[in-house]
Amino acid sequence: MKILIRFLFLAFVVYALFTGYHVWNYGENKDIPTADAAIVLGAAQWNGKPSPVFEGRLKQGVELYKEDKVDYLVFTGGTSENAVSSEARVGRQYAIENGVPEQDILFEDKSLMTRDNLINAKKVADEKDIRSFLLVSDQYHLKRAVQEARSQGMDVIGVPTEYSAYQSLETKLPFFLKEWAYLMGHQVTDLFKA
Repeated sequence: MKILIRFLFLAFVVYALFTGYHVWNYGENKDIPTADAAIVLGAAQWNGKPSPVFEGRLKQGVELYKEDKVDYLVFTGGTSENAVSSEARVGRQYAIENGVPEQDILFEDKSLMTRDNLINAKKVADEKDIRSFLLVSDQYHLKRAVQEARSQGMDVIGVPTEYSAYQSLETKLPFFLKEWAYLMGHQVTDLFKA
């Protein structure tokens, strides 16, 4: 029995280290392909303006559009408690103010969780026959977000924002640890769903 416990413990440690490595390094490939649309995952908005985290993602999405990497931008994010607007509507306004034509902007403003953002973004994109996506978020969030998008049948490549608000180790480490734990939790619970 001790051997089995040791083996299971060792397997978990190897799995955790492997997963942590992939969360830390995911999306470092600088060759960004073209796609039909970029999905920009929401983050907090403050009084109708994007938070620094959200603004970094928005800036990256607009840049992809202006570099002709995508034809559409899809913004996600609902309205949190006491918010003046949804994250998606704030993203839409940011893009318009930065030169993206309104007809090339789609949004879903019903959800606040990554999985729900992606499910709803896919529904909106399906209406325009959009099939391939670049998924924009912060680097440590991307591994889980891409995995969730693919579980919805989406053809997606993750693109980490180059303008992340998470710059110092002091801000990166808590975000990394949270996303690492979320990813492992999702992977383990998905095993039992199959």
